[in-house]
Amino acid sequence: MVSRRRVIGLGAASAASFTAGIAASLAATSCKSKGRKILDMPAPAADIRLHYGQDALQFGDLRMPAGPGPHPVAIVIHGGFWRAKYGLAYAGHMAAALTAAGIATWNLEYRRMGNPGGGWPGTFLDNALGADYVRELARKYPLHLEKVISIGHSAGGHLAVWLAARRRIPQGDTLASADPIKLRGAVSLAGIVDLRRAWELKLGDNAVDLLMGGPPVELSARYRTASPIELAPLGLKVRLLHGTEDSTVPIEISNGYQKAASRAGDDARLVVLGGADHFAAVDPRSEHWATVEKTAREVLL
Repeated sequence: MVSRRRVIGLGAASAASFTAGIAASLAATSCKSKGRKILDMPAPAADIRLHYGQDALQFGDLRMPAGPGPHPVAIVIHGGFWRAKYGLAYAGHMAAALTAAGIATWNLEYRRMGNPGGGWPGTFLDNALGADYVRELARKYPLHLEKVISIGHSAGGHLAVWLAARRRIPQGDTLASADPIKLRGAVSLAGIVDLRRAWELKLGDNAVDLLMGGPPVELSARYRTASPIELAPLGLKVRLLHGTEDSTVPIEISNGYQKAASRAGDDARLVVLGGADHFAAVDPRSEHWATVEKTAREVLL
């Protein structure tokens, strides 16, 4: 159980920021990454855990900054190749750090492959329902509904950008929503933002094939409304942070999305993290964390 602390109990702190370079301005220094250790470290406790749906896995952890607000909001989505063995706990580190920097965070759990109802479409529908629940949270907590972003890691990066693209899904589609929450933008941290290419590369032991229920050639309609790259242009800011040493999700996935989205007219930018592995961007101890925080702030503006 997550302990219930005072919602305004977290102190605000400012992290040092530095200019994030894209490919042309890649920093020469290497990332002193802590690797996968962040997965095993207990995160600071959330202020409160709340259910956004009836299923046991339809819940989120809310963290609120100090002060009266209203506070900007980041919907945080964890990764793990959409599989049940990985949950929201490790993303609590990122959520706590963003909250300490003055951003309220809503860290979502959702049904994943291996859970009843996980995979397509349940995984998508849970994230949509959880994101829209921010409106309900704002009835009780001082949240600024005009300043809401999504931010996710790996498979969560895919879902974060997909949430920003929901208004592009035609009504009548299984994944369509009548009135999706309005986002200012999305931040993808080593995100799997192109499902077709990830399927071709067989990332995560064919995780995309399992998520979607089959290959793109057989399920083209599903991929068109589930893969962020196929929903561009979003008409929102999209920032893709990706490490040069990521051996789990290659940087070509983010690079390809950025190029396609920019051609479509979107404000999509790739922020290259020199020397970073797959986990550096979600580890507040990493030298790259200041870039993550800075980017989230910029998207909220």
